[in-house]
Amino acid sequence: MGMKLSNFSFNLPEELLAEYPAPNRDESRLMVLNRKDKTIEHKTFKDIIDYFEEDDVLITNNTKVFPARLFGNKEKTGARIEVFLLRELNPETRLWDVLVDPARKIRIGNKLYFGDDETLVAEVIDNTTSRGRTLRFLFDGSYEEFRNKLTELGETPLPKYIKREVEPEDAERYQTIFAKNEGAVAAPTAGLHFSKHLLKRLEIKGVNIAEVTLHVGLGTFSSVEVEDLSKHKMDSEEMAILQDAVDIINTGIKRKKRVCAVGTTAMRAVESSVSSNHTLNAYAGWTNKFIFPPYDFSIANAMITNFHTPKSTLLMMVSAFAGHDFIKEAYAEAIKEKYNFYTYGDAMLII
Repeated sequence: MGMKLSNFSFNLPEELLAEYPAPNRDESRLMVLNRKDKTIEHKTFKDIIDYFEEDDVLITNNTKVFPARLFGNKEKTGARIEVFLLRELNPETRLWDVLVDPARKIRIGNKLYFGDDETLVAEVIDNTTSRGRTLRFLFDGSYEEFRNKLTELGETPLPKYIKREVEPEDAERYQTIFAKNEGAVAAPTAGLHFSKHLLKRLEIKGVNIAEVTLHVGLGTFSSVEVEDLSKHKMDSEEMAILQDAVDIINTGIKRKKRVCAVGTTAMRAVESSVSSNHTLNAYAGWTNKFIFPPYDFSIANAMITNFHTPKSTLLMMVSAFAGHDFIKEAYAEAIKEKYNFYTYGDAMLII
């Protein structure tokens, strides 16, 4: 047995959990870790341009977050119930996998009403976990109108640790500039630091962007509960890697260029579809890959990521990539220098 859960425990002062994003996307702080020289530098995110040159590759996750948090009222009692949409099970029958809160009040057969006009109704069909339910939505209208209704009634699903109310600007700021394919319930946070201007500068420099899709699920926020990491099961997430992205990335690998995964989700996606000769394959399906030390990475030789919480699978992946001791040292430095952690926090580049 290698690494244990207790290897990933550290004290994170609560005030370092970022409640708001940086005023400008590319002006968050950037810590640069050089694995070969074991150096730590303090920069601003837009300085990232200095670490990339022509024909290097950035692998971005183009998933788009949908407004997954709905508030409804229970029939008869009128109790306010939060419904968090996890995933659509069947477009035809409008069945969804959701979490409800407070859960103890919500039983099979209950109906929930949404919106002032209550044109959207959901019936509880099944219990999946203590908080999980299967809902069937009832709505007079086409599938497109139904989805528009969900979008209109839903709010940006900021993570629970952010205690403030969701503000109008969150709808834009909790979405990366790469966002295209709707399906995530959480943003791929490393991508949040890129501005359109910075992306333009990278493209002018000849850096290639390869987009993959991994629809981030709530499991991303689950901390690990088992001491033996080999016993931890990741939630499955839907993903797709198209051939044009494969060609860009494999060309980068072949030319021995810097191939940088933007975020743990992009890294998980590409590591979930590796060929026998350590290049990337196209793939569409699901992944529940869990990356923790020791692990040999095949595709990316650099990564951009945020600062993660204790005992998270994200911290484990980053430790596997940069080296456990080096990450411990970097995190101690980040806490000392008051870097912001988590979703709206600062960034790290590991080369």
